[in-house]
Amino acid sequence: MSDLAIRVENLGKRYRIGGRQERYKRFTETVMDTFAAPIRRLRNLGKPTPPEEIIWALKDVSFEVERGEVLGIIGRNGAGKTTLLKILSRITEPTEGRAEIHGRVGSLLEVGTGFHPELTGRENIYLNGAILGMRRAEIDAKFDEIVAFSEIEKFLDTPVKRYSSGMRVRLAFAVAAHLEPEIMLVDEVLAVGDAQFQKKCLGKMGEVAGEGRTVLFVSHNMVAIQKLCNRGVLFEAGRLMQDGQASKVISSYLSDDFHADWSRRADHLVRFREPRGINRIAYFRIDTPFQRDVLTLLSGTDIELVFGCQGDGMSQDLLVSWVVQDPTGRQLLLQHNRLEGTKLRTTHGLSEVVCRIQHLPLPASDYRIYVQLWIGGDLVDETNTERFSVQAGGFFGTGLTVDARNALLLTRASWFQRVVNTPGAKNGTCQDASY
Repeated sequence: MSDLAIRVENLGKRYRIGGRQERYKRFTETVMDTFAAPIRRLRNLGKPTPPEEIIWALKDVSFEVERGEVLGIIGRNGAGKTTLLKILSRITEPTEGRAEIHGRVGSLLEVGTGFHPELTGRENIYLNGAILGMRRAEIDAKFDEIVAFSEIEKFLDTPVKRYSSGMRVRLAFAVAAHLEPEIMLVDEVLAVGDAQFQKKCLGKMGEVAGEGRTVLFVSHNMVAIQKLCNRGVLFEAGRLMQDGQASKVISSYLSDDFHADWSRRADHLVRFREPRGINRIAYFRIDTPFQRDVLTLLSGTDIELVFGCQGDGMSQDLLVSWVVQDPTGRQLLLQHNRLEGTKLRTTHGLSEVVCRIQHLPLPASDYRIYVQLWIGGDLVDETNTERFSVQAGGFFGTGLTVDARNALLLTRASWFQRVVNTPGAKNGTCQDASY
C-alpha cells in the first residue's frame, strides 16, 4: 500500500461574484425568453460586454500528505483553507487541477455538517456512519464511546434541530473521531465548544494521530497547531505560501513581514526621530529562531532583542536597557546588560548588541517596549515606546494557556507530591512521591 494519503496537484477553485441570480421562471416565460433572445442579441450587437468579476479561492496549490501525518493549515480569513477541505471532502469540485484521496475520509467542516435536522442524535450517528462506509456492527461497537464523549446522553433521542450549536459540534466531533476514518479533515469548529470540550477534542485528535491516521487541521489556535502538528502549510489569498515545520510556518504567519504592515516595522521607532549625537541607537528589532524583525510573538518563544548601536570610536562603558510595559504603562519587565554581569564598550561605527530571552514569559496581550542607551553613566539616546503583541503559545508545553486577564507574567515550575503522615510511620516522617 502506498504511503501517500493525499496528493494535490495544481488545484484551483474559481467563483463568479457580483452577478444577479435569476428567479425561477414559469414555462410560458421560458418559451417567450427563447423567442426574444435573438432580438436582444441584435440590440446588444457592438456593445462592449462587461467583464465577469471572478475570484480565485484557490490557485495553483500543490502538496502531498503522507499516511499518519498531522498537517496544520493556517492563514487569515478568506485565505482558502475551508475551500481546500471542501474539495478534499468532495463537497465541491475544483475548477482546475486534481486532488487524490487514498482512504476513507471523515469531515468536520461546519457545525452539524452531514446531520439531518429532523432525525434524532441516535439516528444521525448511524446516518453519519453509513455515509463513512461503516457497517452497522462497527457503529454498534463504537456507539457507547461516541455518546459518552459527546456528553449528550439525555438528548440522544431528541431531534438534532433542537440541539444548540455546542451540542451539535460535540456530537459531530464524537462521530468523526470514533468511527475511525483513515483521513480526518477538521475545520475551525472547536471554537464553538467550551474550553473543557476543546481540550478534550485536542486530546482525542492527538490519540487519532498516534494511531497512525492522517489529520488535516485548520485552526486559528496557534497553540493547538503547535501542539498537534509537526508540519504546517500557510495560505494567503488562495495560494500556498509556505510549507514546512509547524513552528516556522506559525512564525511567518505572525510576522509583520508576511502581512506587509510596513507602518509598524520595528525600526520605525528609531528611524524617524532626531538623533542626539553620534552615539545613538541606529535601529532595534525583535528576532525569533525562524523570523527576523517580528512584532507579533508567541508566549514561550525564544526571542532576541537586537540593538544597533552607533559609536564615535571612543571606547567607553556602554549600557543598553529596555523596559516592557502593558497598555496602562505599568512596567512588567526590566533588563540591562549589567544585571547579567555583561560589560559592553562603545565601538567605532555600527555594532549590534543582542539580548537573548528564553521562553518569553508574557501572556497574550498588547505591550510596549522602551529602550535606553547609556555611555559612561550618561543617558545619550532613548526610543519612543513601540507596540508589539503576544499571542497565546506553548509556554507550558501542555497546550494550556493563560492570558493577561489572569496573570501579568508567566513562570514555569516543577510540581511533586509529598506524603506527610503515613499510617504506621513515626511522627514527623516524610516520604516524597515525586512524579
